Amino acid sequence: MRFWPTLLAALALSSCGPSNGNGSVEVAIIGAPESLFQQGVRLPSAAQHLRAATHEGLVALDPAGQVVPAMAERWIVTDDGMSYIFRLRDSTWPDGEEITATEVRRLLRDALARLKGTSLGLDFAKVRDIRAMTARVIEVRLTAPMPDFLRLLAQPELGLAKSDGGSGPMAMSRSEGGMIARLSALPPESRGLPAREDWEEVARPVSVRALPARDAVAAFSRGEVDLVVNGTLADFPLAETGPLSRGTIQVDPAIGLLGLAVRREQGLLADPARREALSMALDRGALIQPFGLGGWKATSRIVPPESFTAPPFVGDRWAGTSLDERRATAAARVRAWTAQSQANAVVRVALPRGPGSDLLMRQLAEAWALIGVTAVRAAPGEDADLELRDTIARYTGPRWYLNQFHCSLKASLCSPEADALVRQSLTERDAATRERLLVEAHAALTAREVFIPLGAPVRWSMVRGSVRNYIANPWGLHPLFPLSQPTT
Repeated sequence: MRFWPTLLAALALSSCGPSNGNGSVEVAIIGAPESLFQQGVRLPSAAQHLRAATHEGLVALDPAGQVVPAMAERWIVTDDGMSYIFRLRDSTWPDGEEITATEVRRLLRDALARLKGTSLGLDFAKVRDIRAMTARVIEVRLTAPMPDFLRLLAQPELGLAKSDGGSGPMAMSRSEGGMIARLSALPPESRGLPAREDWEEVARPVSVRALPARDAVAAFSRGEVDLVVNGTLADFPLAETGPLSRGTIQVDPAIGLLGLAVRREQGLLADPARREALSMALDRGALIQPFGLGGWKATSRIVPPESFTAPPFVGDRWAGTSLDERRATAAARVRAWTAQSQANAVVRVALPRGPGSDLLMRQLAEAWALIGVTAVRAAPGEDADLELRDTIARYTGPRWYLNQFHCSLKASLCSPEADALVRQSLTERDAATRERLLVEAHAALTAREVFIPLGAPVRWSMVRGSVRNYIANPWGLHPLFPLSQPTT
């Protein structure tokens, strides 16, 4: 593809100043600076954004988080929901070789094999076979229907590469210092679309760097970046510290897990009833009140009721019981343990650094002190009883939530019974039976008290008015390619 060297040279010379609606769009993704170029199958947010921009999969996500064509120009789903058939676009790899179904099948199989041992690999457990039907048609067969399969297939980790090069939709070069990625949209004809003579005039370059939250907010306030993404609860208070007359804070309607995973089953936390005591003592609305996050959704459930077709339970686990009554029950359980063990009731809590974590820790400590438990913040690298889990869902189905606590991940307490029920659901073709198995798996996890849910995860961005095609969405991913394109 003859235009790629010229394009990369242009990228290296692109401006790194504020865009003001022209020139390069300057993006800061909150994270460690080196995380932008991280490789592997457990990608941090910065690396996910960069991979999605330079390595397409069969499908992708648009700014609103909807599934759109990528390497596949169109697809059909069979009536039984167990076969997805994709027609590949007529285009080439960076080395000029044609993209074929045989090559894509091999790369897709390799990608799924690399994901084994991760929660995302568990999400793909329904994939039974991948076939190349013709030179440009590929089929993915499942063991049972999965309505969210296309969204799962659009994840950045499923971006395909040949000889370390992806098929776009953007080309990348690195700055001289190596910590900034400079991106530019490939011409439409390289992506199987009609040629457009003015594409160089209408497509803006995008420059991306990963910065710690405080540095990213400061850079935005100074006008050095146009867009900051991947803010979390741990750093949300920073978003309100600088002059924002030239920008706006956007909070994603994120879905996923925000809560405390139980790491150790000993001492005070050796019994599920005492683990439940910590959960039932929390006023979740009060926990978030100091953050001023309107519309935040608290939950005491691992899987939100709305994730099921027929919600099997009400939202609050302790509906009909007042907070005072719950705390009295929790305090009685703690007193019984301290009397028997002759030990102090102490829990060590691991939280990421940040002013939001400081706020959350104070709220937790105050709530648990009311039931006789002392909360101590664990130092970085120190063993903890509880650890904050702040994860965005990949899709809406209940299996995503259940897979986060699979025993094979060894990330927290788990339930072999829940894992067995989820495994049984993978081949169940009847939708009602499949959902019943997942409801039972959720009940098994709840009975084990492996997690103290708090509510929906928090993701926020800072967006200057000159940025095009940014939309808050539930998935925490804000594609870089659309930022380069004219507003549609």
